[in-house]
Amino acid sequence: MAGVALLTPSTPPTTAPQPRTEPAVRRTAPVPAADLPAKARTEPAVRRTAPVSAADLLAKVRACAPVSHGRYREDHDAKATVPVCGTRDAVFWKADMDIDCDGRPGRRCNARTDPYFSASTAFAQSDGRPLSAEETPYVVVPAPSAVWNHRSHGVRGGSVVAVVYRDRVRYAVVGDTGPADIIGEASYAAAESLGIDPDPHGGGTPSGVTYIVFKDSRVTPIEDHRAAVTAGERLARRFVDADG
Repeated sequence: MAGVALLTPSTPPTTAPQPRTEPAVRRTAPVPAADLPAKARTEPAVRRTAPVSAADLLAKVRACAPVSHGRYREDHDAKATVPVCGTRDAVFWKADMDIDCDGRPGRRCNARTDPYFSASTAFAQSDGRPLSAEETPYVVVPAPSAVWNHRSHGVRGGSVVAVVYRDRVRYAVVGDTGPADIIGEASYAAAESLGIDPDPHGGGTPSGVTYIVFKDSRVTPIEDHRAAVTAGERLARRFVDADG
């Protein structure tokens, strides 16, 4: 019996649990903002800046401070009435739009469709080939002359241009030069993007186009239209938000 007693486990005395004097450390992982209720979010949502409108840009170029030493014709048989105007950040002019189909021949731009067709452009693509007027929205600037030298005002091949027509804003690059006494010309692709008839033989529009070239800007490679749009939207926003 004594051996049995030794093998029988004794029951430990019952003791009440002692109260905790320090709070337990709890590990809490950060809750993603998307999982928080709306009232618990303390940071404002990211706001997207609205695109610059035609009205915004036209308001900034309402007044003209001429930088050209004279005026340009819109067509060979027209009077010279168009000055090139300037601000601290841009040069601009208001004119018609004639269609430039020059550059690499395509289905819409070639010697058959355009009686004045030239297979070259003043500024070439990154691969050395001429621009394509059908593919690249580009603007033509007058060749340097005593009236105005675009190079003296930070304008060159690849400079970013905001082209405004009615309520539309489209972005392009400076892609070609034209006659030294005429202004108001853009590529087939630029006209098409604005809803202007791009036909090189009888297309275009006789008035109502504003060309705003941002000084010292440049798209590289010149044929990258997406880069032109990205740069154009940024430069246009800075232009309209600037004082003066």
